[in-house]
Amino acid sequence: MRFSRQRGAPQASSDMTPMIDMTFQLIAFFMVLVNFSEGDRNERIRLPLSELAKPPEAPLKTPITLHLTEQGSVIFGPDEVSIPGVERLLSREREFLKARGQDFRTATVIIRGDRAAKTGQVQELIRTCQKVGFEKFVLRARQEAASLGLVTGGT
Repeated sequence: MRFSRQRGAPQASSDMTPMIDMTFQLIAFFMVLVNFSEGDRNERIRLPLSELAKPPEAPLKTPITLHLTEQGSVIFGPDEVSIPGVERLLSREREFLKARGQDFRTATVIIRGDRAAKTGQVQELIRTCQKVGFEKFVLRARQEAASLGLVTGGT
């Protein structure tokens, strides 16, 4: 009996397309799960502490985030303006929402006021938003460590 000699080992080949496809699907899946709420924060704003503060139950449909600084200026997106100057920016946002076919009155204005900002400035900012036509407001605060159930040491 004669055995034939093969010249080299047989080449194993595999199609990598399904693996690459699955990898991209996993990337897309995890991108959907990522919490993008970090994007509406500003490092210059130090939120006040509150025992009543708690995370929202569900994400807001149309959030508009305004940051009120200690000096009384308002940061909206890349712009920093005075409180009366925010009226122009909010009017532009209202027209943008109308152009997208959304009811701007259902938008929620999130006010992240610095803990050193004056209460009167927060009220003036709310009045300015109401003048433009926005009706829903949320004030942001930071939870106190005791209400989170954390034990903090100290004397």
